[in-house]
Amino acid sequence: MPFDRNDLEVLDRHECLRLLAGHSVGRVGLSKGALPVILPVNFYLDGERVLVRTGFGTKLAAAMRNAVVCLEVDEIDPVYHAGWSVLVTGTARELVGEEAERAMALPLRPWSGHGDHVIAIDIELVSGRRLDPARQVLAVGD
Repeated sequence: MPFDRNDLEVLDRHECLRLLAGHSVGRVGLSKGALPVILPVNFYLDGERVLVRTGFGTKLAAAMRNAVVCLEVDEIDPVYHAGWSVLVTGTARELVGEEAERAMALPLRPWSGHGDHVIAIDIELVSGRRLDPARQVLAVGD
């Protein structure tokens, strides 16, 4: 298993997608008025894309202009300082027609409010890191 310059385990694509599949809450990063915005979302991993159900607003506006966005998902243990983080980057688009109907039938809820629209984020880039505190202690003691 490879490690980066900070001694974090570098996760391969398969492991990143496995971790994403086991979770349903993340944060979408996008640009609003040329400024970065990070918003919490419920999501559903659908093959090589992430689905987000939403209403009118910032996320839908980004999808309607086919913006490049990212989704970050993590699991952190604050006591033991262990965990992992996965970052997906891809183009967002609104699903319409049969594609939207199929997505609405999935176990996918909006973060809040009404979620009459579904956004798909194609997984173009994916990266992940895992922090193992036991490995960190060993590295310091070497």
